[in-house]
Amino acid sequence: MLVFIISLTAAGSAAWWVFLKMPGKNIANAAGLSAAEINLRDELIADVRTLGAEIGERNVPRYPQLKAATDFIESSFLRAGLQPRRDTYQVNGLSCDNIEVEIRGASPQIVLIGAHYDSVFGAPGANDNGSGVAALLALARRFAGKHAEYTLRFVAFVNEEPPYFQTTQMGSFVYAGRCKARGDQISAMISLETIGYFSDAPRSQTYPIPAIGAFYPRTGNFIGFVANLHSRALLRRAIALFREQGKLPSEGAALPSFIPGIAWSDQWSFWQHGYPGIMITDTAPFRYPHYHASTDTPDKLDYDRFALVVSGMEKVIEELDKSL
Repeated sequence: MLVFIISLTAAGSAAWWVFLKMPGKNIANAAGLSAAEINLRDELIADVRTLGAEIGERNVPRYPQLKAATDFIESSFLRAGLQPRRDTYQVNGLSCDNIEVEIRGASPQIVLIGAHYDSVFGAPGANDNGSGVAALLALARRFAGKHAEYTLRFVAFVNEEPPYFQTTQMGSFVYAGRCKARGDQISAMISLETIGYFSDAPRSQTYPIPAIGAFYPRTGNFIGFVANLHSRALLRRAIALFREQGKLPSEGAALPSFIPGIAWSDQWSFWQHGYPGIMITDTAPFRYPHYHASTDTPDKLDYDRFALVVSGMEKVIEELDKSL
């Protein structure tokens, strides 16, 4: 029995070291906002309100609202001085669009940042995933006109939510398949998924498997970095860069994709086509009480900490561009 306990402890320690322990020094509390981050926060508020309140629920059954979101994202890219392209495919006889912009770099290697803009049936989708889209637009604005070593690509994906989730009709699956067929050299895919909710309440954070939760905080005041095992190196580089800035507590895990939550967004589509990808998330149903609900409205988000996530990811993308 003692040998069994020792072996089990050793196996757990090894798993923690390989899959769960992340590089860099974590912090306990969020930093204050700089003047630039206050301006960023105002942008995020405005875009989340457009998606989560003015447009509201947006999916194929709410097709006019889905197209209104498409037009809003496209016009936002245009106002930033970028040239959007619609990557269109058919669902039940209706045209659905992924929207991309590209900032060409010296290298054909691509760092792709993506977020889905549809919402689940019955939900206005302010956090899921108006927050990810607002972050995508804010990041695209900040890189517009900048020189990059790698090619940067910003993509808003359609049809991530059920019934298309993890099927061949998922917008990001269609898009990633077309990238693979063209031979696009995507070195990193970053999925921005439900990133605007934080809580300082005790036991506000849960986990899909209790054993995993033993290694992580029970307070939902951090941003999560998630990957499959194949994308572990990318995950570790990204979270190390995020932690260097000391803006917000962060936690990370590289785990098998069958564990609930690990593959729950557009990075899954890129994994299916052999590309490395990570998800940035507030952990969605494991923290957010309004997940996939009619109450997922713009007033539920913590825009100060949301702004720190986006500000931190701007620096992560800048440094990834230099180091991949």
